[in-house]
Amino acid sequence: MKFALLKTAPTPAASRQPPPRGPRKLGAARRFLGKLLVAGLIGATFTAVTAHAEDLLDQVKARGTLRVGLEGTFPPFNSKAANGELVGYDVDIAKAVATKLGVKPEFVTTEWSGIIAGLQAGKFDVIVNQVGVTDARKQTLDFSPAYTYSAAQLIQRKDDSRQFKSLDDLKGLKLGVGLGTNYMDMAKSVPGIDVKTYPGAPEYLRDLAAGRLDAALNDRLMLAYLIKNSQLPLRTGATLEGGNPSAIPFKKGNPKFAKAIDDAMTQLEADGTFSKISDKWFGIDVTKPIAK
Repeated sequence: MKFALLKTAPTPAASRQPPPRGPRKLGAARRFLGKLLVAGLIGATFTAVTAHAEDLLDQVKARGTLRVGLEGTFPPFNSKAANGELVGYDVDIAKAVATKLGVKPEFVTTEWSGIIAGLQAGKFDVIVNQVGVTDARKQTLDFSPAYTYSAAQLIQRKDDSRQFKSLDDLKGLKLGVGLGTNYMDMAKSVPGIDVKTYPGAPEYLRDLAAGRLDAALNDRLMLAYLIKNSQLPLRTGATLEGGNPSAIPFKKGNPKFAKAIDDAMTQLEADGTFSKISDKWFGIDVTKPIAK
């Protein structure tokens, strides 16, 4: 049997042409766009890093203000006068520091319980509100030189004849302190004390006067003021060991700002400004360590 050879039809000329260049052009375009995207991402990353690396001092100078966090309800350190103006020892300290930095102070009032979180969230640049310098706080914040030195002191009812000479004498008893303060930490470091925390001094002073507490603990610098203005039957008790010095905290990673505020406070101490502010509010110089 013979097989007939099948003749293959000639391929049209068009089909023998090189493949269309559209796909190659598309591939090249994609590669070009990819390069642009990578370059854009690199640029964006560089911009973000640069912005993140901007020192707090640059931001403060550009803004023209130093945003200061404080309670505004903590006399004689900071409170509002009848006309609504913020006054007090901390207020005057903040104004003096801002002036040395060449900017104006911008005060932001907030409750003590959230003031550290507010600083970390960027609601203000610094806190000038008797923030004690502790090892725990130094792990997450940087501090200026100290500007207040004081000590813890007990408060008791006038009709309470008991003499508590130390926190150990309060074991098994109820002690009122401000929530989140150094004095809360101090009280809780002594096992056996029933520590009761409060939003502020007015609340625990009322409970102390009403007999719901055996004593309260606060800064010796403000006890006379607190007792006088509370109009409650209270008295000061024993002065305990010196507390942590107070300074101005700010976010870590701002070396230029740290140096600028250090220089400013060194100058304010040297020219006597700090001493004058202290004498105005306390009649003594509380900006230097307590003599032993």
